[in-house]
Amino acid sequence: MRALGARSAGGCRRLGAAGAAAAALGGWAVGTLPAHDPWGLWVPRGPALTAAGYAAAYGGLTLLVVAWWLYGRTGASVRHTLVTLVWWAAPFVLAPPLYSADVYSYVSQGVMVMEGHDVYSVGPSVLDPGGPGGDAAASVGGHWTDTPAPYGPFFLILARGVAGATGGTVVPAVLGMRLIALASLVLIVWALRNLAREHGRDESAALWLGALNPLLLIHVVGGIHNDGLMTGLMLAGALLALRGRWVSGSALIGLAVMVKSPAAVALLFVGVVVGRAASGPIARRVAKGLLGPGLVAGAVAAGATVVCGTGFGWLGTQGVAGRIHTALSLSSDLGLGLGELLRLLAGVDPDPARSAVQQLGLLVALVLIGRLAWHAATGRTEPVRALGPALLVLVALSPMVQPWYLLWATAVLAATASRGRALDAVTVLSAALVYETQPSGSTPPYGFVLAALACAACVLHLRRERAAPTGGKVPGQRRPVDEAASSDVRHATR
Repeated sequence: MRALGARSAGGCRRLGAAGAAAAALGGWAVGTLPAHDPWGLWVPRGPALTAAGYAAAYGGLTLLVVAWWLYGRTGASVRHTLVTLVWWAAPFVLAPPLYSADVYSYVSQGVMVMEGHDVYSVGPSVLDPGGPGGDAAASVGGHWTDTPAPYGPFFLILARGVAGATGGTVVPAVLGMRLIALASLVLIVWALRNLAREHGRDESAALWLGALNPLLLIHVVGGIHNDGLMTGLMLAGALLALRGRWVSGSALIGLAVMVKSPAAVALLFVGVVVGRAASGPIARRVAKGLLGPGLVAGAVAAGATVVCGTGFGWLGTQGVAGRIHTALSLSSDLGLGLGELLRLLAGVDPDPARSAVQQLGLLVALVLIGRLAWHAATGRTEPVRALGPALLVLVALSPMVQPWYLLWATAVLAATASRGRALDAVTVLSAALVYETQPSGSTPPYGFVLAALACAACVLHLRRERAAPTGGKVPGQRRPVDEAASSDVRHATR
């Protein structure tokens, strides 16, 4: 690595850019290609190019992860980190969707809203195969073809805008959704920098973990997941609340909830901020903290619902994702195992047992989140700092867990936490979970093997660094930039 200059910030930048370019190039052959592309751009390339595409995609992904891990030790400036982010994100901008088919659901749902279908009672299969959004609907993953939308009206307004601007044609519509993902990345960067200042955290280190993160690059920029938009709005709302503008902050979090509902957790901790800053009797402060942010967010949610014209069906579709088993969900795995055991021993239906364990997992998560909020309310920890572990608990105990869900907590921890187990956990998992999903969107068994190997390697590396007699630096910690770093690092404004 030293021979390649990868120990310098400039060397890491070039290594990561090469990896991102290879991963994106491989995606043209093995990405989540649409069922039919009338433009002939995102189409299968044949067996030979498919094999080469997988080699490029996995090889490039590994280069990107290694470059990111090393970059965290270079002490690069904020300016250098931002330019590096542009270098690493750029190759994914025009690539086909990677690692997930969810964007085809977004496009289909936007067309459904445009045509007046009830997205909260039917799935994309209602679209005319030969009409607007038909190619996108045919490309939706099998689970979701007949599944109502689990997303809030604000996101559907955006999807409808993209569908209207592109006529639902699959390539421009997907690229339109990617523009929203890129705007989300910009919002995340802005919020990370400012939250890091509020918490005395180094901005560059926060950007390294929260924005330059390969898990974010491949799943928000490459995979176009709306988790990026949810996270950006949630972070911005928390920042405004910390700065005393809690009404605006709560409104932004309300919009985040109208993208994906887990953002509602942030309202609890913003309520703590509001209550602690309020004056007057304790009862008044508690009431203001408990009710104020929720009422503002509720008003925003109601307004978005009215503007979108989809009705309040979203209130009944928030649990549809939990019907699909994902191996990363601890509660679903335990519930499935218990249900199958009961079926073998007693011949009973396994589904009630699985559902009960999933609900128990959510109950435990709520108790732990409540305890974190209580610690924040009593001054044992700063409220937004407590939001990071709360989101991590929610992800760990949810009935459905995807690799990119980790980004909810990672962004908050990146901006607020210093050193600790939670920060170490999201750092290691960010490097490991990128391997769990294929570029085509499937989840093969070997993906879990690769993720486990990457996780073990990262843990061992962290331990070796901390045991080093020179006090080795862990990723994201600041140290002076290596003298071998390129001149743009040495002269950049911090």
